[in-house]
Amino acid sequence: MSGEKSTSFANSLLLLICNGTAISGLAQNAASPLTVLYLSLHTADPLAGGSQTTNEVSYTGYARVSVNRATGAGGLTVTSNSVALGSLTSFGACTAGTATATYFALGTASSGAGVVLWTGPISPTISIAAGVTPQLSASTTITEL
Repeated sequence: MSGEKSTSFANSLLLLICNGTAISGLAQNAASPLTVLYLSLHTADPLAGGSQTTNEVSYTGYARVSVNRATGAGGLTVTSNSVALGSLTSFGACTAGTATATYFALGTASSGAGVVLWTGPISPTISIAAGVTPQLSASTTITEL
């Protein structure tokens, strides 16, 4: 069977995963150990069978950034089947190495092969070299179809 989610369920799914909001009669969040999710930067889309380490950038100073499973600054804001960063998000400044970040991912782990929940292209891409602090703006969004 194939099909699409209803608009209402798509928004409820984003609220459950990104803000920890239960879906009445279907899903609770009370037992979830995750209070944060993690943003990562990638040189190509990691989604096709990948994990958070797939195509992940590598430069001295890089680390994934945690985002709260809540609405607002430092978290994720869900509206109309779309989730946006609650504020400008900065990654570690590059002190050595180079990379071009073309995708970001939202996943479950602070390091290692965490589960990728969603990915999205970065536009414009971020050229990373010594002295550059990569950032994703608060207008960075993921849309659930």
